[in-house]
Amino acid sequence: MAIAKVRARVRRHMWSLLHLRPGGFPWLVVAGKRLTRWIVIDLDATIITAASEKTGAAVTFKEAFGFHPLAAWCANTGESLAMLLRPGNAGANTVTDHIAVLTDALAQIPGSSTANILIRVDSAGATHRLLEHLEALKTTRRTVRYTLGWKITEDDEKAIARLPETAWETSLHQDGSLQEGYFVAELTGLNTGAGWPEGMRLIARRVRPTRRHLKKLTRFETKTGWRYCITANNIRHMWSIAGSRHSQFLDVLHRSHASMEDRVRTNRAMGLDNLPSQSWEVNCGWMLATDLDAWVRLLTLHDIDGLFHAEPDTIRFRLYHPVARDVEEARSGVTVVEDASFGGEV
Repeated sequence: MAIAKVRARVRRHMWSLLHLRPGGFPWLVVAGKRLTRWIVIDLDATIITAASEKTGAAVTFKEAFGFHPLAAWCANTGESLAMLLRPGNAGANTVTDHIAVLTDALAQIPGSSTANILIRVDSAGATHRLLEHLEALKTTRRTVRYTLGWKITEDDEKAIARLPETAWETSLHQDGSLQEGYFVAELTGLNTGAGWPEGMRLIARRVRPTRRHLKKLTRFETKTGWRYCITANNIRHMWSIAGSRHSQFLDVLHRSHASMEDRVRTNRAMGLDNLPSQSWEVNCGWMLATDLDAWVRLLTLHDIDGLFHAEPDTIRFRLYHPVARDVEEARSGVTVVEDASFGGEV
């Protein structure tokens, strides 16, 4: 708890510096639209393998041995706001874990009580309790929107079958251009089911299946010749974002959630992939390295070509490894290290 408070205090200062950068705070751009004044939180779990008997390591659902942490990343900055280092056998859609991580993540966001928050989760978050919690986060001062994956049922397929062909519109790329061959349609009202929050929307997406998907198609998909997926959201309008209620925008908004896979890979390269300690507490603290990496990129490398999006190994080689050589003094026998970066001696 003490570490979390320190992180939040330092983050508040760092974000104040981000607003002073040329170009200001890094607001997300989705479908060619700038999401000004919207903080985007991505929740997802990952698998970390362990080569030894570390505290909390267990057999995972993928039959590996290790951990199954659940984390929340800030899509604007790339920071890991919160992470729950769970045992390897932890469930993928455990509601209490999602709520705990989200609560910790909101506590890390400066001014979160009055912010515009967008929360993105994969299909593991499509549970009644989590959606009820997300709806309860809304206040008169704070706006909360969400978009999450949806596990398709037979009722969903029956609803899709009732869609007229004219309901399907061409999907969009992240830059707002048309994504030929991919189509989206509003499914809201045809099948929302009982018990889900009022106003929840369903957006269907279809594409011709590739060869590797043929064995996974349902009977309905085989019959229609399309592969389908559905996302759910509560977005009727996003403040200051024109066209934010349109199904095309909502589809690409959710798909951009996949960008956090890049942060997962980066975090793995900085120690997450091979947690160094037998101690559960030490391994939890090790994850703080993600903050430092994000801040270095945002405050010092944001205008340097080839470094802002560079892999951690490149950053480590270019910034953290001193370029030096040992020079043996002939008469004194003293070793002097010459720093080639600055042309001086250490």
